[in-house]
Amino acid sequence: MANESRPCPCGIGDRFDHEGCGQEVQVEHIKAYVCKPPASTDKAVIVIHDIFGWQLPNTRYMADMLATNGYIAICPDLFVGQEAWKPSNDWASFDDWLKTRNAGKIDKEVDVILKYLSEQCGAKKIGVIGFCWGGAAVQHLMLKNPHLKTGVSLYGVIRFFEDRSSLLHPTFFIFAEKDDYIPLEQVTLLEQKLKQNCKVDYEVKIYPGQTHGFVHRKREDINPQDKPYIEEGRKDMINWLNKYL
Repeated sequence: MANESRPCPCGIGDRFDHEGCGQEVQVEHIKAYVCKPPASTDKAVIVIHDIFGWQLPNTRYMADMLATNGYIAICPDLFVGQEAWKPSNDWASFDDWLKTRNAGKIDKEVDVILKYLSEQCGAKKIGVIGFCWGGAAVQHLMLKNPHLKTGVSLYGVIRFFEDRSSLLHPTFFIFAEKDDYIPLEQVTLLEQKLKQNCKVDYEVKIYPGQTHGFVHRKREDINPQDKPYIEEGRKDMINWLNKYL
């Protein structure tokens, strides 16, 4: 892969028109985007996309950022060929669209990706991050998958798994203070349930003034006052992965 000999130039930044430093691969029945760090490693992170799918440049940018921080990063198409949501779609049809894309029914695909990372990439310690729909998927995996070491859920939709909080692995939850999709009351309730039921390390952090999607935000939405929080969210994510992988 080209990026192994030429370290990926993506530092922490705001860009959206991102072409990606990795490559697309076919892993059994799943397409995936893979980016590897310049030096070999046995640490990998599965990146779970939001409703806009595995090809969104923002998400690939985050995968590339993980690679620059020393991780093999893979973003699989967990919609498995079904169309991602488009901003031009009619939101009235969203609930029906979502019924066929259940964040709790990804276990078969994740097992395939884990096998690939272990056998083809030499990964021994594997974590997972995810955004929105993917953030909910992270929570699901942290509740049941024994092979993952840790997870970071970025503005994961709480209502998908709100009644389940007995996490198996250390999990970091990132939320935005002004998120139209995830009210702060839900975040408070999640914290209460984690406090009651969770036996592993976890953290719930709310970033002031931020809106949904802020950590992998596209450039034109960035206000100068948001930038420190965006960078903080990315740094916190990396620090959490560094601690547990």
